[in-house]
Amino acid sequence: MAAIHIDTSVYETQLAEKAERISNQFARFGAPQLEVYDSPVSHYRQRAEFRVWHDGEDLFHIMFDQQTKEKIRVDQFDAAAPLINEMMQVMVEKLKTQDILRRKLFQIDYLSTLSGEILVSLLYHKPLDDAWLSAMQQLREELQRKYKIDFIGRARKQKVVFGNDYVTEQLNVNGKSYLYQQVENSFTQPNAKVNEKMLAWAQSISETLNNDLLELYCGNGNFSIALAGHYNKVLATEISKSSVHSAQVNIAANQVTNLDIIRMSSEEFTQAMKGEKQFSRLNGIDLQSYNCQTILVDPPRAGMDELTCRLVSEYDNIIYISCNPDTLERDLELLSQTHTLSRIAIFDQFPYTHHVESGVFLQRK
Repeated sequence: MAAIHIDTSVYETQLAEKAERISNQFARFGAPQLEVYDSPVSHYRQRAEFRVWHDGEDLFHIMFDQQTKEKIRVDQFDAAAPLINEMMQVMVEKLKTQDILRRKLFQIDYLSTLSGEILVSLLYHKPLDDAWLSAMQQLREELQRKYKIDFIGRARKQKVVFGNDYVTEQLNVNGKSYLYQQVENSFTQPNAKVNEKMLAWAQSISETLNNDLLELYCGNGNFSIALAGHYNKVLATEISKSSVHSAQVNIAANQVTNLDIIRMSSEEFTQAMKGEKQFSRLNGIDLQSYNCQTILVDPPRAGMDELTCRLVSEYDNIIYISCNPDTLERDLELLSQTHTLSRIAIFDQFPYTHHVESGVFLQRK
């Protein structure tokens, strides 16, 4: 069996190297002791994507070596959740024997949860006709006797959903459970156990901040829902339509009553806050009624544009989650002029890679 195995014996050394790198990179900002949050050493990813290779009667998952571009057969993938590994074997076994389902199949994506749900997306270079639909429906009915599983078929200009196009994750943070709808092809944190630690860290900061919270780039409400109980009111913004929809579903599922989410970019929201432009999307929301002394930002890898950075600097308390230490460092050049770096942490979302998720807490000088 071809497996991509992880040498777990190097994990602690790699994590220590990341911690040292981040400590050195941010030392000039007067950074306090770095808080380090580790990952499970294997089976930590709740999502995985594989190309499919056809070799005569055989069919298997493959990945490509990033350096050599050489294809690697993958029957087991130590980084992926146990449920994904189990389903990889099940899918290969079922697809091999059904020509209608395997023909022109070129990719399989898996999205799973800690709570035992899995969504499998099959991508094809052919139209999905009635015969395919029938075969796929039969496979789903068979597998649903054992698994909480749904399927999506994708082809050019076609998307066929069998069940739901999302899974519902259940995260446990400080003794409380939170439900999150996670939609196929939308951004979610891939390492659920580390995500729980990130949410707990943000809660520990928020415990002493008795005011309102503004969150930019809120996604599906990952942080805002877990933090809502620590603030009087929460206002959050997000540009992605599907993420905003999921956030609204998650607000209802978690019975959060003090959180409003609006679909706006951070740049648009900055204009609205400064009174430079009016937006119909803000009808019914009185920005002046919020006493947002705290702001949370979780921007994409590019970090924040300068206008947003200057808006953020106007808040007393800043919680900044970053997936790119270099753009975080750039943004801190501006933010450190007005704020002190009170806490800094790393969350090992991506073990065995150079990537690291960081979090900083800044307070007005």
